[in-house]
Amino acid sequence: MCQLLGMNCNTPTDIVFSFSGFAQRACEHADGFGIAFFEGKGLRHFVDHLSAQASPVASLIQRYPIQSKQVIAHIRKATQGRVALENCHPFVRELWGHYWVFAHNGNLVDFHPRLHAAFRPVGDTDSERAFCWIMQELAKSHAAMPSVDELTHTLSELMPQIAAHGTFNCLLSQGDALWAHCSTHLHHLVRQHPFGVARLQDQDVEVNFAELAATGDRVAVIATQPLTVDEPWVAMQPGQFLAFVDGVPRR
Repeated sequence: MCQLLGMNCNTPTDIVFSFSGFAQRACEHADGFGIAFFEGKGLRHFVDHLSAQASPVASLIQRYPIQSKQVIAHIRKATQGRVALENCHPFVRELWGHYWVFAHNGNLVDFHPRLHAAFRPVGDTDSERAFCWIMQELAKSHAAMPSVDELTHTLSELMPQIAAHGTFNCLLSQGDALWAHCSTHLHHLVRQHPFGVARLQDQDVEVNFAELAATGDRVAVIATQPLTVDEPWVAMQPGQFLAFVDGVPRR
């Protein structure tokens, strides 16, 4: 299946270290990749149908320290939908004057919700159908952008309805928070003071975050499988749904 990577911070941070290790997993997940960075209300969105190990776009991301408080990345192993640019995650839509970003790991069986004109898939993946349905149901439930707590409540009711159709590990953000739903495999980690040294699992690279981070910085990293070998990653439980705000996981 695909691999997910998310970052939620209380101050703009770059994801170069984590993405470098994440991209190494593309040897088994070679059907495209993508990454999205929020910057205020703006969004930088990069996708490629090539593997993250072969894509010049992925090489750019590993060299370009874009700073963001919310990041979602994905490397694809296709289950539904052909290998094509329009099927690469993360997907992006606008709702209430904000960009929304979504990425999914898993396979949904017989998931064909009725979708209205405002939210329709461009590609042919179950993932994009799920995202469009979430956007549609949010728009039906709220007239304008609600609080993060209200969104968390509404999303906690929507996610199980999709998960009933199969495996639904996903990441979702509108720039203020990052939501994570786990069906099978999803892990999270919070880096904060006192910072230490971290070493990647998939690459012989380590970073001493004490030399890079300020005392008040806090960074939550969410990934399908732990990216580092010496940090206290927490495994999410099947059916668990969390909101991450300013680097803190909230139920």
